[in-house]
Amino acid sequence: MQWEAVIGLEVHVQLATQSKIFSGASTAFGAEANTQACAIDLGLPGVLPVVNEQAVAMAVKFGLAVNSKISTRSVFERKNYFYPDLPKGYQTSQMAEPIVGPGWLDLTLDEQTTKHVRIHHAHLEEDAGKSLHEDFHGMTGIDLNRAGTPLLEIVSEPDMHSAKEAVAYLKAIHAIVTYLGISDGNMAEGSMRCDANVSVRPKGQTTLGTRCEIKNVNSFRFVEKAINYEIQRQIELIEEGGRVIQQTRLYDADLDETRAMRSKEEANDYRYFPCPDLLPVVLDEAYIQHLQAQLPELPSQKQTRFIEMLGLSAYDASVLSASRALADYFEQVYQVCQDAKAAANWVMGELSARLNRDGLEIQDSPVSSTQLGQLIQRILDNTINGKAAKQVFATLWAQEGQSADEIIAAQGLKQVTDTGAIEAIIDEVLAKNTAQVEQYKAAEVDKRGKMMGFFVGQVMKASKGTANPQAVNQLLADKLAALLD
Repeated sequence: MQWEAVIGLEVHVQLATQSKIFSGASTAFGAEANTQACAIDLGLPGVLPVVNEQAVAMAVKFGLAVNSKISTRSVFERKNYFYPDLPKGYQTSQMAEPIVGPGWLDLTLDEQTTKHVRIHHAHLEEDAGKSLHEDFHGMTGIDLNRAGTPLLEIVSEPDMHSAKEAVAYLKAIHAIVTYLGISDGNMAEGSMRCDANVSVRPKGQTTLGTRCEIKNVNSFRFVEKAINYEIQRQIELIEEGGRVIQQTRLYDADLDETRAMRSKEEANDYRYFPCPDLLPVVLDEAYIQHLQAQLPELPSQKQTRFIEMLGLSAYDASVLSASRALADYFEQVYQVCQDAKAAANWVMGELSARLNRDGLEIQDSPVSSTQLGQLIQRILDNTINGKAAKQVFATLWAQEGQSADEIIAAQGLKQVTDTGAIEAIIDEVLAKNTAQVEQYKAAEVDKRGKMMGFFVGQVMKASKGTANPQAVNQLLADKLAALLD
């Protein structure tokens, strides 16, 4: 039987406010345990929460960026459940009237494929604390620093059908929140976390299968691996005569598997009640328009500009606009070299390969955008060829502070473009390889192209890689053609 996966994501984004959503306690990461939880965060008797206006503004900006309807009236409720790191016994959240209504995103998956994903809603809520298991030998420690940190939970419709689509959607959300500056998106520090709801059904069936929720996956790679594992697990379970049980599961990266945590709760299991301490949040259109005017150029807009004004392909534009830092670096390279395609090729090729190899982010690149732009200039003006350029790039990567021109001069990499000098090298190569010349003359026409590569290689070797490849090919072809007459 052919199966289809159905995937929806719930993405929790920690908003980059200086204080918590209902109190003035700090949200700074890395503080000593339980030093940033105040009486309001702990829900002590007599305290009253006050909504952080900056968190509201950030939620509205996100909604505007994903084509959503912004609710002019939203309401906070109490989501009741017991967990050791939830000090109040409830989480202040939104359910019936969230601040961000339905929206959508269009994703570029590859050169030929796009994907439309609907967003059901996004709502504001407070984070819980954190249970610590590693250092307590049979006990659990509780750190409440994170309690009350503002979160925006973004809930998609179940529109995705593969791990690849889910990761593309998650990366698009990450790009938007970092472009907007409403979150640093640092998944390793928990600034962005993902719950993946996964089910399978026979292809062609419209009824949804029983879903399982994989909780708190904190990297793009783990989201992809967890979803792929869960899809295969459910298919095998059904094909062996079993049935999928609705439950919450945990992804174990060490074993690359999902494991059952508990049966999956429904919304009514949480006994939502209106929060008596918080008034509805009421926004007028003037406030929403004010925030609309503050939006920066968003990833989709930047992608369109890269295509229409710089002539990049849709795929190249989507890759380069996916991260604000990467897009800024690329644009700075382009400003120096004035060739968008060459800049894109180097940023997506040699630079990205080195960053991946060394585990670096673009902002930590040893090669600055100015250095790379100047290097590309030297390729474009035929000062160096492609092979020498890679040698210069390697030196730039290893030795900070040098310019491409300094390395080219120091290593004697300047390209030989003088046709007289190249002709002399060609004559010398042909004189030293008379046997190969005779084989070339005797060969059939369709085999001479491959033999030509031998002579080109010898000329480049003799010139220590500095001869202009285009000139070498043209002059060598003329020389050999003359020998055939």
